[in-house]
Amino acid sequence: MAKPFSILGFAGSLRARSFNRAALRAAQKLVPQGVTLEIADIEGLPGFNEDQEQNPPARVVELKKRIRAADAVLFATPEYNYSVPGVLKNVIDWTSRPYGDSAWTGKPAAILGASISKLGTARAQYHLRQSFVFLGVPAVLQPEVMIAEAQNQFDANGELTNEETKKLIGQLLEALVRLAGKMSG
Repeated sequence: MAKPFSILGFAGSLRARSFNRAALRAAQKLVPQGVTLEIADIEGLPGFNEDQEQNPPARVVELKKRIRAADAVLFATPEYNYSVPGVLKNVIDWTSRPYGDSAWTGKPAAILGASISKLGTARAQYHLRQSFVFLGVPAVLQPEVMIAEAQNQFDANGELTNEETKKLIGQLLEALVRLAGKMSG
């Protein structure tokens, strides 16, 4: 039996009622048949310290293994101060180091994001894409999933209620699986 296609998800917010974590949970229900989506726990990951990159904490070593084992990754990023949240950048920094031992090289990725603003997470997503250039991460270009006014798209239990947004997330996941398929030959 073939191994199921696996996606590892990262939420750029540690808040318990984070819309981005809720968006990843919604994505878990929207994956194509034969695909699994596991959400990585990044809470408590120490701040990146270059002095430790040759001998990183065990959590970092494990996270790099999980990234490498996944067929693709899905980022759910809020937008803080017009950019990517520090906790998400911290994950990228740890798992891309030391130079030459990045877990990201060639790893297909997709981005979505939720925010209470009218713009969604456009600026953060574009900054994340800039990081992908250096990391060698091929990314899904379309559809762009920017969940604006997130407080109106999720219910009190954190369930995504907007059908159009669900459709877009489903399309994004299908595009991610296609991109990964093209890359693996």
